[in-house]
Amino acid sequence: MRDLLNDAGARVLEWSAIEARGVESESFLQGQLSQDLASLGEQGAWALLLAPDSVIITTCFVIRHDDGFDLVVPRELAAEATARLQRFLLRTKCTLTIVEVGEGPFTTLDEQIDAAWPGPSEFAASLTPHSFGRSFILATISFQKGCFTGQELVARLDARGSSVPWRFVRVSGPSRERVDEVLRSKGPAGPQGVTSERWRHARLEGLGIAHRTLLSASNGVDHGDVTIEEVA
Repeated sequence: MRDLLNDAGARVLEWSAIEARGVESESFLQGQLSQDLASLGEQGAWALLLAPDSVIITTCFVIRHDDGFDLVVPRELAAEATARLQRFLLRTKCTLTIVEVGEGPFTTLDEQIDAAWPGPSEFAASLTPHSFGRSFILATISFQKGCFTGQELVARLDARGSSVPWRFVRVSGPSRERVDEVLRSKGPAGPQGVTSERWRHARLEGLGIAHRTLLSASNGVDHGDVTIEEVA
């Protein structure tokens, strides 16, 4: 699939809505999403859809309707997210339908990079929520609601303050190859590297994944012409 570009040359993001409808849609989604839908306001809220092992499948922006909810997700993840929900949709009065929508939480990839918000390229790394920083956790997860699929590891990490090995970072440098070289210079082989990028003032700017040892002040790494900043 070719990227859609706007007049400024920025990549346009495409979104779908998973329409959850039926009298049991709220109780069903309460057990599947990380956000507390009982307290969902008119403006909606971010939530996570996790695999049973707590790996993120996608973020979704949840909007309440009179007869259910819309889960706005990146279009390329809509089918996978719906299939994951269908696995648990047993003898439940709730239907799931994917529809294309004209707009979503971000219009362009530039906006998403500016917000340091992960998307499909970051979720391809198969990481758990704490890799994406505390602000991401606070925006997407309620620790006061009841259980939801994938909650166990998330709750354990949060309660114990465990340090996850892979971290979400902002990056900039002279080229993707150079930034990837620095990101891969510490830690075991894994998902580290540039995940989303744009060019601005003749430099690559974007988002990526790094191992925690690269971000430690004690390791003495000189990044030189590459800037790496953990997203807190």
